[in-house]
Amino acid sequence: MALSPQWLDELRSRITLSSVIMRTVKLQKAGHEWKACCPFHNEKSPSFTVSDQKGFYHCFGCQAHGDVISWMTDQRGMSFMDAVKELAAEAGMEVPAPDPQSAARAEQRAELNDVMEAAQSWFEDNLKSADGQQARAYLQQRGFRQEIMREFGFGFAPDSRNALHRALSRFDDDMLVESGMRISVDDGAQYDRFRARLMLPIHDARGRVIAFGGRILDSETKAAKYLNSPDTPLFDKGRNLYNLHRASPASRQSGRIVVVEGYMDVIALANAGIEDAVAPMGTALTERQLEMLWRMVETPVLCFDGDAAGQRAALRAIERALPMLRPSHSLRIVRLPAGLDPDDLLKQQGRKAMDALLDKAATLLDTLWTFERDAQRHDTPEDKAGLKARLLQHVDAIQDPDIRSLYKRELLERFSAFAFPPREKKPWVKREWKPGGFKPANPKLAPEAAARLRRSTSGGSRDLLAGAVIAGLARHPDQILRHAEQLERFAASDRNVGPVIDSLIEAAETLEPGATSPILVPDGISQAPDETRFSFLREGTDPKAACDDLAEAVSLLVERPALEAALAAATARFETDPEGAFTEQQRLLKRKLEFERRLGQMVSERAARAAQIDSDRQTALPDSEDDRETDR
Repeated sequence: MALSPQWLDELRSRITLSSVIMRTVKLQKAGHEWKACCPFHNEKSPSFTVSDQKGFYHCFGCQAHGDVISWMTDQRGMSFMDAVKELAAEAGMEVPAPDPQSAARAEQRAELNDVMEAAQSWFEDNLKSADGQQARAYLQQRGFRQEIMREFGFGFAPDSRNALHRALSRFDDDMLVESGMRISVDDGAQYDRFRARLMLPIHDARGRVIAFGGRILDSETKAAKYLNSPDTPLFDKGRNLYNLHRASPASRQSGRIVVVEGYMDVIALANAGIEDAVAPMGTALTERQLEMLWRMVETPVLCFDGDAAGQRAALRAIERALPMLRPSHSLRIVRLPAGLDPDDLLKQQGRKAMDALLDKAATLLDTLWTFERDAQRHDTPEDKAGLKARLLQHVDAIQDPDIRSLYKRELLERFSAFAFPPREKKPWVKREWKPGGFKPANPKLAPEAAARLRRSTSGGSRDLLAGAVIAGLARHPDQILRHAEQLERFAASDRNVGPVIDSLIEAAETLEPGATSPILVPDGISQAPDETRFSFLREGTDPKAACDDLAEAVSLLVERPALEAALAAATARFETDPEGAFTEQQRLLKRKLEFERRLGQMVSERAARAAQIDSDRQTALPDSEDDRETDR
């Protein structure tokens, strides 16, 4: 079905946005607009505004933004077409007729919905009958409250190959097969899919029954413990989450969403009063399901079983999420005690224990590090190298460049602390410092890197900044891995300084965690740029200020080649596009002037600061003998 922009605009104009939102959110008039506490995140003071005149809502806290259609999809969890149909009915508009194939599919889905509702009513009646005695006993043994059993719609499928077929005889056989309630074999014979099972309905975001899950009651049978409906025109297990229609409004109150392994875990949590839980349908979380979760909260909580299978499921979810990570959107992971599922924990330790675990859920990065570190022994250098390779493989999967850089830095720091633990300190012996470096207890640049460094630091004013950065990194080696992502990009574009930077990064990776002694610079090239011009090269500079200044210098160094390349490209376009090239060149020249201003400002500010430090030191020195004699 194709809906034109004009038709959608007409629909929006006929609906008063505030009247739709105030059905579930308490709005207060504020001038020409409305305000409220945001329904998409927890807050104490209102930052959520609704403008009927402009036709959109906006939260200044979490940046939620949209029109009346997106309100229906984001806040109520409806599909786009379902939202459009509901709003169109309210506005008295007719939705454009779909093409014949779409109409046929819609009619088929409506008929299948009737099948599923009829099957659900039949299952519920069976549970109350004499045939449902074993199922009722099981529910009583699990400790589920009566209201929970009614809310989740428990039912029972008798041990018969054709009982459902007889009960739903008003529907065609093909429709029963299409709905997944019956199985058709090659010879044409058909039989009921669910037999001798405790039944649970699976709903879509609007609360309509679209599938079923069945749990076996006879523990000695060889049949699968749990059985779900197959994929049908109504049900796609990778695009639905169990209990979403109940958990979505609950999550708006709690500010979280909890993901557990199965639907019985969801019901156990609801039985204990934790209503914001969902579950996948017996498979690993899919990209679609992750997006559904992120539409509700920015950091869903995964709470999988404490056994090996549960932890593997958590890792699969993490691996699926890594390429999709974006600013503020991640996962948190609860690691249950070994051998326990949520129901076991609730029965043994109560809700407070579960709440405590959910509140202290680990970050995705912490979980990834812990899982890989504990996955195998690391007794040999080869084992440790394997750990580093696995961590970097996870990092490479992240698409967002900023998040990838931060993950790489954090994981490499943890790896260095793990692989190179601090050695027992020997008694300190004073060592005489000589120009040109320190005693070779620290890493030393490779000879070829040293030769390039010698050329780069004697290359005139153009390479003043590069020489200063290199000298600064050598003086402050604990800052190298902090800027490794930026430095590696720069190294790839500069054939002179690049190898030097690569050597510095390699040297930094061999340092003990927290080591701050300079990397040894070979004789003959230890003449760093004038230290009065760069605070991070000057003795006595506050360490934090020195690191901040060095970070600014690294940023400028990385920015320079990109700016020069862009200028060169704009100049080359003059013959084919003189007007566009001139405009682009002027814009880039302004950026270059700004770059030079920032560099000059940094140098002048640092020089002034250095002069002030010298002045303060001179003031603090004791008077000379001559001065004291004069005073007498």
